[in-house]
Amino acid sequence: MTQRPASSFVSTSAAALLVFAVLSGPGAPPAIAASPTTVHGGGTGTFGSDLDGDGDIDGSQFAFTARTEGGDADGRFMCLMAGRSDILGLPIMSVTGPITGGSASGSSAHFSGTARINLGNGIMFHGVPFRVDVREGGPGVGQLELTVIGAFDGVPGDTVLGNGNYDLPPETVRSGGIAVGP
Repeated sequence: MTQRPASSFVSTSAAALLVFAVLSGPGAPPAIAASPTTVHGGGTGTFGSDLDGDGDIDGSQFAFTARTEGGDADGRFMCLMAGRSDILGLPIMSVTGPITGGSASGSSAHFSGTARINLGNGIMFHGVPFRVDVREGGPGVGQLELTVIGAFDGVPGDTVLGNGNYDLPPETVRSGGIAVGP
């Protein structure tokens, strides 16, 4: 094994430090770990149209809270279409479940999980994946878009036919709001 003089090691180390300093100097963005983001909302929403042809403008009641960090998330989601916000002629349609994945950027967030879906009259589905995209804001500004994955493809209200999912259109907050922040 060849011994290098200490001065050679210092020169090499100094050069490496100089390169690091140049690359991470004042013009370079600092390396910062992603911080957790809290996403929460609740209220009523409207699709602004009659999705199921029954003459009523459709919408839902929703509530959720999640903490996202690096693609992981923890929280709960609930979307309910019943009573004043019926859809598809069902006495109730609810999608509820834990949030297990997600991310946030600026005033938008995306999260996902596995739901229990209740269609009323004893019709229940368990373990159905869902995805939700939200945009921060109050009435007329905030938005929520729910996709039920692997079920109900082609049912009235589905905006992307043939992909195996129930892709609802974006729903605008009618009352309440959605917040995305640290």
